[in-house]
Amino acid sequence: MKLGVFMVLFSNREFEETLDYLVSHGIEAIEIGTGGYVGNAHCKPDELLQDAGRLKAFKRAVDSRNLTISALSCHGNPLHPQNDLASSFRLDFVKSVELAERLEVPTIVNFSGLPGDHEGARYPNWPVAPWPHDFQEVLQWQWDHKVIPYWTEMGKFAESHHVNIALEPHGGFSVHTPATLLKLRERVGEVIGANFDPSHMWWQGIDPVQAIQVLGRSGAIHHFHAKDTSIDPVNANRYGLTDMQPYSNIMNRAWQFRTVGYGHDLKVWADMISALRLVGYDGAISIEHEDGLMSKEEGFTKAVKNLQQVIIKDAVGEMWWV
Repeated sequence: MKLGVFMVLFSNREFEETLDYLVSHGIEAIEIGTGGYVGNAHCKPDELLQDAGRLKAFKRAVDSRNLTISALSCHGNPLHPQNDLASSFRLDFVKSVELAERLEVPTIVNFSGLPGDHEGARYPNWPVAPWPHDFQEVLQWQWDHKVIPYWTEMGKFAESHHVNIALEPHGGFSVHTPATLLKLRERVGEVIGANFDPSHMWWQGIDPVQAIQVLGRSGAIHHFHAKDTSIDPVNANRYGLTDMQPYSNIMNRAWQFRTVGYGHDLKVWADMISALRLVGYDGAISIEHEDGLMSKEEGFTKAVKNLQQVIIKDAVGEMWWV
């Protein structure tokens, strides 16, 4: 495994300056934003696809520092019922796939997206209860008419460019649990896998270690985000885990994102790393820092130090003791 980081954390810094900073902290792999909600501050697909010189210089900047690009990420909602928004997210994805092939990057990270509840809808609709039965009808319509058709087409497109799609299970989107990820993978194919982010498992009440087993035994983990979550038991019993308060309302929220080790102890993180090794994942452990109690630099450096204690890098080798 390689210790990595999602570079959007440092979007306010120049690209090569950021690379030097990351290398100085022991980072070996980088995940780069190429559009969607996360932006493209460090990597503009249009420029690189149209200018071979810029593409070569970009690749040289990474290679010369012995870094690996673990993924290009364009988190968005390509199924948004407003066509202008959906079209923008879809175009970001297409360009990211084309660029990934040119850069020999194996994976694109995205969200599954979430449609509306009918063709004339203006806003996404996230059904999360089986009753009243309207919700089941909406859910069936979304998957049959939007989710499966779009990702079937994009799965073929990605395969033709030798790229995997790592969809991040995330509340508020059609794919938000191991089961919904596997449901889509069954219909589309092995090109679909997870960008596994344990922080989104915890706040949905899912044990990430077990979720890694569920997905990993099917070979369905394509990428990994290292981000923690803490749950406030008093606030959780007041607001529930689907708390709709703004992330900035830290004092009163049921849960909040934390940097690695500040929501769950390192034994839990060691268990996750071991589960990843057990199911054959040997890719990047990509730090994503969204901790409202820490600065970018402090949250990042603490995540690095904590992960360095538990990450497994060497090949297993021979069992010499048996």
